[in-house]
Amino acid sequence: MKILIRGEKIEVTQAIQDYVKEKINKLNKYIGDSENIKASVVVNVKGHNQKVEVTIPLKNVILRAEETRDDLYAAIDVVVDKLERQIRKNKTKLQSKKMNKLSKDLLIDAIVAMDDDKEDKEEGFKIVKRKKVEVKPMSEEEAVLQMELLEHQFYIFKDSETNKIAVVYKRKEGNYGIIESE
Repeated sequence: MKILIRGEKIEVTQAIQDYVKEKINKLNKYIGDSENIKASVVVNVKGHNQKVEVTIPLKNVILRAEETRDDLYAAIDVVVDKLERQIRKNKTKLQSKKMNKLSKDLLIDAIVAMDDDKEDKEEGFKIVKRKKVEVKPMSEEEAVLQMELLEHQFYIFKDSETNKIAVVYKRKEGNYGIIESE
């Protein structure tokens, strides 16, 4: 696995690079064909806190985790544990839904992140982030699994039965809703 490490407001020393590479490379046992995969690691300092963000785009799923701690090395350990849990959780859910026969290629590449910024009521609304996503066909169950894996509140997908764009979202009571396009 190729690991790209970038520091924001911090100089990434050789010791930090070695530690990150050692920990991230432990995920290779879960990932097939790891030679063609690029992991992106961002180390950031905010006051006394150290933040580590790791994104690993696989063929049809994106693994992503972040952690903020006082100790950078502890944050790295927690992020790798989170990524490992995501991989195991995804594998377990796929098996429990008898989806082993379906390739993980059916999972969508795109992730839509919600922006928590609040609107300024006096000036109207302001778009602060724009993202383009590639939407691939999948079933509603697969879309729910992908949304849960990414720990997002909603997920855009193309319904494999109707061939229309849809959004699955988590409702307050814990159930799920689907918004379909016409």
